[in-house]
Order: sequence, then structure tokens, then C-alpha cells
Amino acid sequence: MPLIKLDAIDSTNDFLKQLAKEKWLENYTAVMAFEQTKGRGQMGSEWVSEPGKNLTVSVLVKDVPVEMVSIYDFNVAVALAGVALLQWNGIEKVNVKWPNDIMAEQKKVGGILIENSLKSDGTFTAVVGFGLNLNQTDFELLPQANSLTNITHKVYDVEAMAKDFIKSLKLHLILFPERAEEAWTRYDELLFKRGKPAAFESADGTRFMGMIQTVTRDGKLAVLLNDDSVVYYDLKEVKLLY
Repeated sequence: MPLIKLDAIDSTNDFLKQLAKEKWLENYTAVMAFEQTKGRGQMGSEWVSEPGKNLTVSVLVKDVPVEMVSIYDFNVAVALAGVALLQWNGIEKVNVKWPNDIMAEQKKVGGILIENSLKSDGTFTAVVGFGLNLNQTDFELLPQANSLTNITHKVYDVEAMAKDFIKSLKLHLILFPERAEEAWTRYDELLFKRGKPAAFESADGTRFMGMIQTVTRDGKLAVLLNDDSVVYYDLKEVKLLY
């Protein structure tokens, strides 16, 4: 599993995608950068990371059979890989904020950006971008964010954490087909704010209260509303406020 290390890059996802177009790469080839100048999150949001203190890594996952692991099954496996990395490091109060934010002790510590490319042979290739706040301590401008070092008071080796994430990702993707039901149950249990009253904002800016019930197999968020109806929201249709 080759790991390419860069001092600085605009986006590790973009770099890895371009590299994969230019040459053959081994499965689980990864790129990490100590500074990422144009990191992206879900729906084009910006991922801000203090240079040299946090983990920014992208991993190429090749030729995943769609019939074996559907697109959102893949998301679930990646999210659980991120959760496992935190738990391996002694952090127990971990959640997944739909669709792919990693939360620890009620604050965001990580984010995942998956970019898929479907192929004519019935498989897809993915670039999995993973950002994790490790050693950054100042979040004055980001009050909803936190880092592992603020929680555990330990200093983390960024490269070692990158390698551990790649191991976790590979493990979860290999095991997923035979443990899909168990993985989905685990993902459901980890959902941030599940079963608790929460504020949401729809795509048109309307705010409302609801309660997360589950995530469907095609990745939609099921929210129980005040009138006892359940509405299913796609990725760009609603945002959980916290």
C-alpha cells in the first residue's frame, strides 16, 4: 500500500485522481499532505486544517463490484473505518453525523469525501478523502470543531495515523460483504442526534425541528417530524444544525 507524502498540495483527492489517470496505481495507493490549501468537504464545503498538525489523506480503492457493495454501503464501510481509527486510539464517544462527518464528544473532529467513478464493467473506483484533526488546539473560529489532542492530551504521529487509517479502511471494505447487516446496524447506532430532537435546515433555508430515525440503504436521512410523518431527505436537501 504505497503512501505518497507531500509537503503541500491544493487537494489530495484531486492529486490522486489525476495521478490515477496518468499511470497505473496499486490498489490502496494513498496520498497524504502536511498542508492542504483547497481541501473540500461534502457538497463543496471547505475543509480547514492547520498546516502540519492534522491528518489529510486520500486513498485509491479500485474495482469495487457494485453488486457486492453498493454506493452507500461503501460510504458506511468508510465511515466505520474512520470511527474505528478513533476507537483504536482510546476515544469512545464517537458518532457519525450524516452523511460523513466524524464526531467525538459532540464536536466534529473529522470528515470524509468520497468521489466515485463508475466503470462499464460493473465496478467503480473511488478516491476516499479523510481529514482528521489531530494536534491542532485552537478552534476559536470553529467552535463546533475539536481535535484528538484536545480530548486525550496526547500528541499524534500524523504519518502513523495515515497508515492506520489505510489499514482500517482496507479491513472494513474486505469484511463488509459478509458483515453488511452488522455494519449497517453499527452505523445506525452511531448516528449523531439519532432519536433526539434536533434542528434542521432545508435547501430553501427553512428551519424546522425533527428527530433522526435512520439512514436508508440508498443513503437518505429519515426524519420524524412534529406531525408524526417521516420524511426522507437526500444529501443536498437538508442540513442538521448543532
